[in-house]
Amino acid sequence: MRVLIAPDKFAGTLTAVEAAEAVATGWRRHAPDVEVDLVPMADGGPGFVDVLHTSLGGEVVEATVSGPHGRSTPGRVLVVADVAYVESAQACGLHLSGRREPGRATTSGVGELLRVALGAGVRRIVLGAGGSGTTDGGAGLLAALGATADVPLDAGPDGLAGVTHVDLAPAREALGAVELVLASDVDNPLTGLFGAAKVYGPQKGFAEEELPRVDAVLEAFAAACDRRTSLEKGAGAAGGLGFTALLLGAVRRPGLDVVAEAVRLAERMASADLVVTGEGAFDFSSRSGKVPYGVAQVAAEALRPCVTLAGQVLVGARETRALGMDAAYSMVELVGEERSFADPAGALADLAERVARSWTVGE
Repeated sequence: MRVLIAPDKFAGTLTAVEAAEAVATGWRRHAPDVEVDLVPMADGGPGFVDVLHTSLGGEVVEATVSGPHGRSTPGRVLVVADVAYVESAQACGLHLSGRREPGRATTSGVGELLRVALGAGVRRIVLGAGGSGTTDGGAGLLAALGATADVPLDAGPDGLAGVTHVDLAPAREALGAVELVLASDVDNPLTGLFGAAKVYGPQKGFAEEELPRVDAVLEAFAAACDRRTSLEKGAGAAGGLGFTALLLGAVRRPGLDVVAEAVRLAERMASADLVVTGEGAFDFSSRSGKVPYGVAQVAAEALRPCVTLAGQVLVGARETRALGMDAAYSMVELVGEERSFADPAGALADLAERVARSWTVGE
């Protein structure tokens, strides 16, 4: 029997790579002869580079860049042949900002990572956008690539107040003929009721009463750059980082699709008998571009059964099937919430061992 293991990260506890290894460990306890294929997954957010490096190999270029509040933070660019993969969360992730002073949080470090990628002489750069702690419309990225304006571009949305003119030419020249791909599952526009500030601002630390002001600043920034681009799907990704990428000529693709194609998910699934995916919490939001739902769709096309292992399962059996899963299993139900957080790898391995009893065939 062949089992393909393709989980997302378990946010706050396990990376996708760690989760895949834990599932494999538990499964082998029950069925040591089962052949497992580990394909940790991501959607463009945190873990994007590590997941691709695990499956693709390539060269990792280490760098030190600016975090959302200017403090130096380590970054890694993956170079595979003539393609570079950049994970924006490494430079502007919510885990770095801690929801502190969101009005000053900048994406400058993401632009610095792009410069590292450009220095590798690649033909294409794939920018994974997700999990950000910033809402600066990607202005900091532009500044790092040489763009200028009549206000500071690298001081967060607060610094953009009063903007009327932005010179994008230096940033476009810095990219030259390099193709830019925006990998993101978020399809929000930059501004408005469904924009970056109104929808995602609160989770980044903005109080409800601050949102109209931040949205107005982004509106002015869009008017100074290209208002039409700000209305495109994905412009609101990563606090507006998507807007900047689109301004620079990026082609937007769903992050999960980018990863699935790069790791040859469909091809590897064709030789599997069972697909196992997972994430921290499996609920109806899992349908909104999340990894387990996407993996289940590929499994359905390959006519392979798919089950999910999660920290918590917050839907019933009927809803689970509606999300494309044959079954869903919860760590919390098996070992309790305390152990699930105290020893997530061990708890997930125990859950996988238990699930293997029901799904391993040919013993």
